[in-house]
Amino acid sequence: MSMTDEVCSHVVAADFSTLDDFTIARVKTRVLDSIGVIAAGVHAPMCDELYDLLLSYGTTPQSSAFFRQKAIDTPSAAMINSFSMRSYDFEAIEAENPGKKSSAAHISGTTVPTALACAERAKASGREFITALALGDDIAARLGAASGFDVYGGWDNTNTINGLGATVIASKLAGLSEVQLNNALGIDLNMLGGSMDNINFKTLSFKLPMALASRNAIFSADFAARGMTATHDAFGGKKGYFFLFCGDAQKPEILVQDLGKIFYGDVVIKPWSACRATHPSIDACMQIVEAHDIDPEAVEKVVIHATPRTAAGFVGQPWEIGEEPQVSGAFSIIYTAAVAIATKAVRPESMNREAMEDPALKRLIDKIEIAPTLAPDEYQTAEVDIVMADGTQYHARCDVPKGDIYKSAMTDEEVLDKFYKNIEFSQTLSREDADRVVETVARLEELDDITELTKFMQ
Repeated sequence: MSMTDEVCSHVVAADFSTLDDFTIARVKTRVLDSIGVIAAGVHAPMCDELYDLLLSYGTTPQSSAFFRQKAIDTPSAAMINSFSMRSYDFEAIEAENPGKKSSAAHISGTTVPTALACAERAKASGREFITALALGDDIAARLGAASGFDVYGGWDNTNTINGLGATVIASKLAGLSEVQLNNALGIDLNMLGGSMDNINFKTLSFKLPMALASRNAIFSADFAARGMTATHDAFGGKKGYFFLFCGDAQKPEILVQDLGKIFYGDVVIKPWSACRATHPSIDACMQIVEAHDIDPEAVEKVVIHATPRTAAGFVGQPWEIGEEPQVSGAFSIIYTAAVAIATKAVRPESMNREAMEDPALKRLIDKIEIAPTLAPDEYQTAEVDIVMADGTQYHARCDVPKGDIYKSAMTDEEVLDKFYKNIEFSQTLSREDADRVVETVARLEELDDITELTKFMQ
């Protein structure tokens, strides 16, 4: 039996009773966080343009394009909701690996929109929705752990592991057989890809791989359901996923190790709307400004200590607003550190040209430098030195940035606060409807039809 056969057998046989309480609770947290993040990004740069483009092709009303008062075809609904969710780099991240470790990934930004769109089309129950999402998240996370992915390697795994995991979700909710699921994964293999140059050049196309993964996964499941055939071993075939995308660091055995016994997924709920590589320095800055009443205008110098690789990477570059301010801000250690010092938060409100051109913030940015002084293995670590005009010096170190459910978890209250702030920022829902979303997600497994939830986002 190939790895793909083993995965397909497991996915088709699994039902809600397969899942443990911890897995179910994690799914609910990711779903609530995702809804808030989609809301925050619904009208972010190029989201309305993508929505209009999808409408121009003609659509069959099947699933909700969230917060747009319209149902469109399911692949397009998943795509626009995923694109919106990626907007402020605020979605859940980090694929869980064995031993409560993690690797770089942004799984939920594809899997949650795919699951919501497909479940709405199928009028699936809450239990069916949770089961499909948990299965797809698990496969995507296992692929992330097994691939040996390196963010500086060139390819973007938000349309590789995400696409295959989302294909599991779409296929499960469509009721595909083992053979059909195998074919769906093979079909999706033909549409995997993505380049990290989207981020290196600070372009809005960084949002596309994740969104395309949603659309392509649903297409793959739908075509397989109609009899389309494809490679029989999308994962381990001679020219399968591991051969095409993974180098010497791959560990394919992780894909099926303890399959059905442990369910992996994203392990970080982000507290800040910026690339995770900026979070250690943000958190170190936050330690200082929360402990001391610092006047940003009285700051003389800020030194951020990072690893040489981080300092030379896409988040460590000299600050400039660039052609796409939203992207430049989210992927800049210097800018996010300045915002943290000035506002004690890093949220979507600061990811725009007007905020970036604030004279006081610009003066603070000019005083910040990055020093490549940390050991190479401290990639999730940062140290910050702030020197004031009167000579006072402050120092802080972040060993584990906030958000990892095992190492430095956000509290339930902090997750809820993030959700409500995103809803308030987006002005998409009243407080009463936002409360109803929270209550409905809390009892997801009791829903007879997932539209009991999605109706609030229409």
